[in-house]
Amino acid sequence: MKKVGKYKYIIGIDEVARGPLAGPVAVGAMLVTPRIRRQFRNIKESKQLSPAQREEWCERIRRSSGPELRFAVSFVSAGVIDAKGIQHAIRLALKRSIEKLEVDPSECLVLLDGGLRAPEEFTEQKTIIRGDANETVIAMASVVAKVSRDRLMVRLSKKYPAYGFARHKGYGTRAHYDAIRKHGVSPEHRRSFLSRI
Repeated sequence: MKKVGKYKYIIGIDEVARGPLAGPVAVGAMLVTPRIRRQFRNIKESKQLSPAQREEWCERIRRSSGPELRFAVSFVSAGVIDAKGIQHAIRLALKRSIEKLEVDPSECLVLLDGGLRAPEEFTEQKTIIRGDANETVIAMASVVAKVSRDRLMVRLSKKYPAYGFARHKGYGTRAHYDAIRKHGVSPEHRRSFLSRI
């Protein structure tokens, strides 16, 4: 593995919402130069931040967008998760996000959280256990992915008000289970995740 300084760009990748009962899975891909990466070294991964803090960091990232920072978030639907499985859905979202960055793979070091893998043309990549907590650019990716998906779930809550998506974002809370028992499943539910009901 070459040193980070040898690369024009560093890409961080993280997935969000592997486990909810409803809504898409999301993958964020964050591309930065080493200089920009240093400016965000105090960011924390999304699970360590309050919703307000995540919004603040996301806005700071958006304001910094330009030649040295760009990002993409891709969603893959509950229907695809049911048809092909969560691992397939995550790989598909990852591929879409990294393609949106429109970057030459030879210029990049790709850092990924957990068991994620980038497409094979990105020959210089490293998977980091708990990467979202230990690597700045992965934490940045986790924040934009989480904020983007949360906003989507708020919009879906207006379309399907009976389920409370705005509150629990599709996760398996008691209120969410109760709503499913009362109203059945919506098109946004992952039927393959609901075997216990």
